[in-house]
Amino acid sequence: MYSVQVGPDVGVNKIFIAGHNGMVGSAIGRKLGEGFLSADKRVLDLQRQSDVENYFATYRPEVVILAAAKVGGIHANNNYRAQFIYNNLQIQNNIIHSSWLFGVKKLIFLGSSCIYPKFAEQPIKEEYLLTSPLEDTNEPYSIAKIAGIKMCESYHREYGCNFVALMPTNLYGPNDNYHLEDSHVLPALLRKFHEAKINEAPEVLVWGTGKARREFLHVDDLASAVHHVLTKIDAEDLWNQRVSHINVGTGEDISIAELAKKIAKIVGYEGEIKFELDKPDGTLRKLLDVSRLKNAGWEHKITLENGLKNTYDWYTSKDESELRL
Repeated sequence: MYSVQVGPDVGVNKIFIAGHNGMVGSAIGRKLGEGFLSADKRVLDLQRQSDVENYFATYRPEVVILAAAKVGGIHANNNYRAQFIYNNLQIQNNIIHSSWLFGVKKLIFLGSSCIYPKFAEQPIKEEYLLTSPLEDTNEPYSIAKIAGIKMCESYHREYGCNFVALMPTNLYGPNDNYHLEDSHVLPALLRKFHEAKINEAPEVLVWGTGKARREFLHVDDLASAVHHVLTKIDAEDLWNQRVSHINVGTGEDISIAELAKKIAKIVGYEGEIKFELDKPDGTLRKLLDVSRLKNAGWEHKITLENGLKNTYDWYTSKDESELRL
């Protein structure tokens, strides 16, 4: 199978990043450099099939990176279930189908590690997909992302499309969502501890028991992985191994209690940390087996310590109007 080369063979100006303003899309944009195709949501509604098809017909992208999605933490996933399944299915269906319709040479679909069963054996291999029930709190989002994986696989098997699905672990970094209820755990904690420090609060409340373990990948490392897959790994490579996607992560995890202490130290907060035991932990552990991507020549470079410092520096350099609060 061929590999699309990001450079002279295609040119950055023929790569369409769907979701270029989000945390993931903006990191990929920084990695690729200037000149890629993009469209603001006020101009292009990715949930409308006719709009997406018209965009593809006009600009004819040769490579598509599907980073657009409705995302959030436990609270958002559990409370906006209809929005999470509908919005994500619409976006995926339109972009993946249009990529086939207009002859896109390569597509990268970005999902999430929440696609795996709630009680999957750890670390989680790609082969564990659909082997047992999902975690209920994020099931609608997970099902949408699983559908995206299977679309990429099906369009490859029926039409020969070079559509590759990547499943990153929990992401963090610049341009994240820092809403206290709707964001993921790491940015929510970073904001909580920062505001507690500023307001001299005596304690910070953390959802759950603190025992749940999570793996975290800096978004710039994910952008590096996307670039690696664009140039090195094709859909046929995965299908020859009878997997429909590939994991992206660090292969290391940390408890929420440990994460809270680490963030408190970086922020400079010296008050008490209390856990809200009546709030859900979600899946108790989600650690990805990243050996397949490692064997293909890619590894993460940014440690959690350095990534947190980088992210906090970015956060404190912005005005509130520039943050997603």
